[in-house]
Amino acid sequence: MLVREQRHRPPPWSELLESIRPRWTLPFHALEWVFEWLAYLLSRWALLEVLEYLGALSVLFGVIFYWSEAGDRRKQKHYQAWQVINTAQGKGGSGGRIEALQELNQDRVPLIGVDVSGAFLRGVRLPRASLNRANFEAADARNSSFARSALEYANLRSANLRQSNLNGADLQHADLEDSDLEGATLTGANLAEANLKSADLRNCDLLGIAWQQIQAIDSANIYGVRHAPDGFVAWATEHGAISVPGQE
Repeated sequence: MLVREQRHRPPPWSELLESIRPRWTLPFHALEWVFEWLAYLLSRWALLEVLEYLGALSVLFGVIFYWSEAGDRRKQKHYQAWQVINTAQGKGGSGGRIEALQELNQDRVPLIGVDVSGAFLRGVRLPRASLNRANFEAADARNSSFARSALEYANLRSANLRQSNLNGADLQHADLEDSDLEGATLTGANLAEANLKSADLRNCDLLGIAWQQIQAIDSANIYGVRHAPDGFVAWATEHGAISVPGQE
């Protein structure tokens, strides 16, 4: 905001003229004297002061309206993110879905039932996401994070989850058949009623997993699993799991 000051009345031209030396500077002094009078007259014009205050008020109202419309802007942002996800449904590639999913999750929007089957989602970060009944079938989500996410009844069949972080994930009733979990971290994951048939679990970190109620694990490869709970390897082998270095 401009600081207004009371300007003094400029001297008469006749008085100023006597003090001008050298005379060739007269045009410059005349121009300056005109501007001084203009500034003096405008400083006494109350309308300009009112306009100045109105300008400050317009900024204040702009800030108020900006914050009052924050909810609408967030809704529009979420709508656009869902539009990106739904438009690319059933297509390969990312199609902007990585950014859209992360943006929605950061705003704590539930992603229940989202369909990203076959999508390229390598490195997606969805910690603590609500992904119950989500469809990640055949999706490439290597090196991703689903730490402490809810994935109950999620379709992860044939999904590539190599080196991903599933620490504390809730995978109850999840379908992980033929999924690639090599090197993934499943520390503290809940696998009750999960289908791990033919899953690649090589070198997975299984510290503290809930495994006693796993639905199926036949033909799953458990070679090199780390921190497996007591009894897990023996139980898995008894129920058809294999332990071979390669994917065969």
